[in-house]
Amino acid sequence: MRVPDALLRHQITVEPYAGEGAYGAQHRHAIPNVRALVSEGTRMVRAADGRQVQATATVIAGPTLDCPPGSRITLPDGRTTTAITVTRHTAPGLPVPACTEVACE
Repeated sequence: MRVPDALLRHQITVEPYAGEGAYGAQHRHAIPNVRALVSEGTRMVRAADGRQVQATATVIAGPTLDCPPGSRITLPDGRTTTAITVTRHTAPGLPVPACTEVACE
């Protein structure tokens, strides 16, 4: 079971992180109109390298969202942010919706 589309009230654009290049971070083609639930608010999260970073938004989307850490995300208000952590929530066999949670800078 996946998170119901009725709960995903926002649309975001995701540019998946593709690695580092000669000129810095490289991103793949943008994925527009991704349905999501965006919650803006600050909280501390731990980045992949162990640093504590302040996240300013949390995005909940479907379980198949292609958004590795470092991806660029354009929020509904037009602000562009970067994915810090990506967590996939699943509960096979339980009546709990699967989703992807992204903490954004």
